[in-house]
Amino acid sequence: MFSDDPTILINELEKIDQAMDEAELNFQTLLQRVHPSQAISAKNLLHYLVLRNRDIRDLQDTLHAHGLSSLASSESHIRSQVLAILGHLGAANVKTPEELCTYEMGLKRIKEKTTALFGNRLLEGIPHIMVTFDSAFGCHYATVKSLLQSGMTVARINCAHDDESMWLQMIRNIRKAQEKTGLPCKIYMDLAGPKIRTRTPHDKKMKIKAGGTILLCEEDRSEEKCLGISLPGIINQLKPGERALFDDGVIETVVDQVNDGVAKLIVTRISSKKPVIKPGKGINFPDSTLTISSLTDFDRASLPFIKKYGDMVGYSYLRNAKDVIELQEAIQDQPDLSIILKIETPDAVKNLPEILFQGMKNENFGVMIARGDLAVEVGFERMSEVQEEILWICEAGHVPVIYATQVLENLNKAGLATRSEVIDAAHAAMAECVMINKGTHTIEVIETLRDILLRSGGHHLKKRFTFRPLQIASRFVGG
Repeated sequence: MFSDDPTILINELEKIDQAMDEAELNFQTLLQRVHPSQAISAKNLLHYLVLRNRDIRDLQDTLHAHGLSSLASSESHIRSQVLAILGHLGAANVKTPEELCTYEMGLKRIKEKTTALFGNRLLEGIPHIMVTFDSAFGCHYATVKSLLQSGMTVARINCAHDDESMWLQMIRNIRKAQEKTGLPCKIYMDLAGPKIRTRTPHDKKMKIKAGGTILLCEEDRSEEKCLGISLPGIINQLKPGERALFDDGVIETVVDQVNDGVAKLIVTRISSKKPVIKPGKGINFPDSTLTISSLTDFDRASLPFIKKYGDMVGYSYLRNAKDVIELQEAIQDQPDLSIILKIETPDAVKNLPEILFQGMKNENFGVMIARGDLAVEVGFERMSEVQEEILWICEAGHVPVIYATQVLENLNKAGLATRSEVIDAAHAAMAECVMINKGTHTIEVIETLRDILLRSGGHHLKKRFTFRPLQIASRFVGG
């Protein structure tokens, strides 16, 4: 802990405030390039990054011991909180900068940006609910109507599946259900992105074994252990020692050598009772730096339809600000189409600040924590930490977040939730929107999710815990 001497605390906080002030000068050009409506949010994000560049844990303990804010849970208004503490400590000459983001302003901006993206909430205090559409929804209007009535406020159409005629059938059912029920629903359309998938000889399963080898081939070959890849130009970018993961990380391999469009892989782990690789399974290269476009030709061909019918467009496998620029330029003729930046690669996590500042050149945008591929890429043991960091940094930039992938998945597929996924679903209350995948129990998932979020949402606002009355306490002390 720091010294109890208030002068020392004041000195440390003044250093932090000065660093925030200097950062505004150093990044002045960056701040000037954001959309005017994002100016205060951009400054607050920068201030937060300055703070998180330091280890302030001892300072936090001392502030807490003095009954002052420890700066935790102050993401949305961080410099305002620093100055408020200085004021409480009796610091002289505390100057409040122009356009300082206060606590009230931070809350207001997050709420306004959330409404701009997803519309008004059906229930105050719980996130919006996004439902991934199945092909059958294009033929079953009654199901779509039931989804709306159960609490869906955003419909997700995955452009990696089906075609424009099926997408249009889904959209028509959504609009018809809106008209009949009077309930709101935004349409979110996910670009397919450069998904890398397996291709097996004759489309048959390939048997493998731990310690064995696989040949990953640029071109389809008939050899038994030669595995094709759906995206050309990848294999020669791989390096020995880098991992290649198959089927959401179920199978782990390491690159042994690369030669003329063929990579020899050593199988290091098989986390399945069936040691096979099927065609069409995803491949992840978490250690590799790949030069591929995040916006594919297929994505570009889908954009005219998305511009016409979509409210939001999801951008997959982006890695840096340059990738964001590519999509911004492709849809600049449709300013009402909001971009959702999907964070699902280690590079996207590492470059999150520059990605957000580039996104801030638009009036409205959001972030999706795409936890499926992200967990495979960064490692399951790091996933909890990484998703927390994304939530914190996005809150500092007042950027709405979609909490996605495997939310109540067992309930959706099998009709019974696991204990761990109920706890995970409660954690989703810190986001502005929660995405559920398609399944056979979607209505039940929505109803269960709303109940969980309503309960957990009463205990915290974003990551700040709030104290509603507890029945446990009331039973004991009375009142």
